[in-house]
Amino acid sequence: MNGDHTDDNLLIARAFAEPADQEPTASVMTGFDGEAGVWEVTRGGSTSTLRVPWPGGPITERPEVRREVVALYDAACARLGVEPRPHD
Repeated sequence: MNGDHTDDNLLIARAFAEPADQEPTASVMTGFDGEAGVWEVTRGGSTSTLRVPWPGGPITERPEVRREVVALYDAACARLGVEPRPHD
């Protein structure tokens, strides 16, 4: 996520980080668990942790992570009114 999809990290942060009136300037995925993805979000020189639940509900297998991150990307695009790019 961090090496190939840095713009997607920021898009997810822009869509889901609160408060919405403070635009994130950077975002890095720092982890995940069965319930959510975790990002470190930078806004105005300070950082905070963002947990975003998986759209499809809890997961139990590592291969499910990619599917859920793609779903988060799609949800972020929908929330922000951005046209998503095609998925491989």
